[in-house]
Amino acid sequence: MKSNEIRQLNDEELRTELERLHRHLFDIRAQAVTEKLEDPTMITKAKRDIARILTELRKRQGEAETPAVTSGKQNETT
Repeated sequence: MKSNEIRQLNDEELRTELERLHRHLFDIRAQAVTEKLEDPTMITKAKRDIARILTELRKRQGEAETPAVTSGKQNETT
C-alpha cells in the first residue's frame, strides 16, 4: 500500500486496514514456521504497511491536538 493511498483513507478505514494487516502478518508468520513462504519479503512488506498506517494515524492525531500557530513567536509581555 502506497503512502498516497493511505492518506486518502479516513480514520475508520485506516483502523480497519491496520487490523487486517495485523491478522495478515500473523498468518504469514504462522505460514513461515510451518512451511516455506513463496515470497520471503512478505513479512517485511506487511510490517512496513503497518508502520505507514500507524505513522499516518499519529500524524493526524498530532494535527488534531496541536492548535494552529499563525506566527513563529508568541506575544511576550514584559
